[in-house]
Amino acid sequence: METLYNDVVIIGAGFSGINLACQLQRKLGFTDYVIYDRAPDLGGAWSANKYPGCGVDIPAVFYSLSWFPNPDFTNVFPSQTEILQYLRRVAFRYNITKHIKLRTEWTGAQWSEKTSTWRVFLKDLESGKSFIHEAKILVSAVGGYTNPKYPTIPGIESFEGPVIHTARWDKNYDLKGQNVIVVGNGCSASQLIPAIIDEAESVTQFIRSPQYYVPMPNFKITRPWQIMFRYVPLALLLIRWLVFWILETALPQFYDHKIGQRFREDAVSRSRNYVRKSAPKRYWHLLTPQYELGCRRRILDNEYLKTLHNPKMLLVKDTITSIQSRSVLSASGKEYSADAIIFATGFEFTQWQAESVFGCNGISMKQHWDKFGGIEAYSTLGRSHH
Repeated sequence: METLYNDVVIIGAGFSGINLACQLQRKLGFTDYVIYDRAPDLGGAWSANKYPGCGVDIPAVFYSLSWFPNPDFTNVFPSQTEILQYLRRVAFRYNITKHIKLRTEWTGAQWSEKTSTWRVFLKDLESGKSFIHEAKILVSAVGGYTNPKYPTIPGIESFEGPVIHTARWDKNYDLKGQNVIVVGNGCSASQLIPAIIDEAESVTQFIRSPQYYVPMPNFKITRPWQIMFRYVPLALLLIRWLVFWILETALPQFYDHKIGQRFREDAVSRSRNYVRKSAPKRYWHLLTPQYELGCRRRILDNEYLKTLHNPKMLLVKDTITSIQSRSVLSASGKEYSADAIIFATGFEFTQWQAESVFGCNGISMKQHWDKFGGIEAYSTLGRSHH
């Protein structure tokens, strides 16, 4: 089996991997590294998630690298396309694309005490060839948004239409005139549905637990502002700090004392008032959480609640128990016509190959963490070879 060598091997060409590579060059002048990613393009989650309406729910001025600000974002909350373009610009600016090997899957790693190096096991997804890459330092930058979560529903193999996950979207999908079933009501579903409702014949959304919604102030960033940010970079830096402190004002909501409880009650009240102001009354009970604020990530609403007024839209709190050739059956015994099924069900949050990464004495990361009693790392970031 072929064996390659670099001092550093980075797994993942998304935000983390690109940032690390750039910082190695910027701060250390270090270039003896390679980045592997199984995707056909760099960008990580922003390359994989291409569904209609996909965008960031953190202000752009803050969802960018502090040392590489972007004055050209066109909205406060940019689209997936703009974020991906930004990441490509960062990569090309520092010429790290020559270090990136795409369509290559990481299958595991083994620490060698004899050579004091990591033996990283990889597979070329185009040729099917497996190989080894040795390195002094192995960095996992795969993130949590890697493997889509697919519900297991009986009969799904008999469905005659497309079965789509938002994280594996194909832009060739045509939903015009289709009866669409959407499963899930997290961030991706709330972005997707307003973007497809006009072309679809109908959209039926199956939800499980209600969410907390807050308005998304997604203002356009006009050309004069962009020009100012480009030629007066201090202005962009100051706004970045301002946004940071505004976001930090939410922190007291999570304090475990009376003041924190008061802040949470106020935030819950504002969220419920917003829902009642924006959504049809017939759906209020389906949009009112009974759990504590903060147990789930709040959703910034970009016209999702408004879309619920559309006569083509149906919101259902039910479970799909089986799938037929052109319909789905629910636990309540109802049948819903379906030409396409879209899973907006998030991701499997894995321990980045924890069962396949072995340190000293052949102990896997999973075994180490099980013995330790949970996931741990030095400064929340680094792990020795056990």
